[in-house]
Amino acid sequence: MVAVNLWSGLRRFTGGAEVVEVEAATVAEVLKALVEAHPGLDPVIKAGVSVAVDGEIVQRALNHPIQPDSEVFLLQQFRGG
Repeated sequence: MVAVNLWSGLRRFTGGAEVVEVEAATVAEVLKALVEAHPGLDPVIKAGVSVAVDGEIVQRALNHPIQPDSEVFLLQQFRGG
């Protein structure tokens, strides 16, 4: 199981949970498992989110590996300018 930390605006979709545990081995699997467990997250994830794994924002790397002890944060998408 991987613990995924959510920003406060997403907690309404998870019954108030700040941390959600999912079975996943990659960033793509984390996102898929979150939507399966909490369908309300689907439009937010489809619109774009950033994922930080062990303190590093993983961009465009859906196959990035996740370890069971990884620190994972789902963040509002960072947009450059």
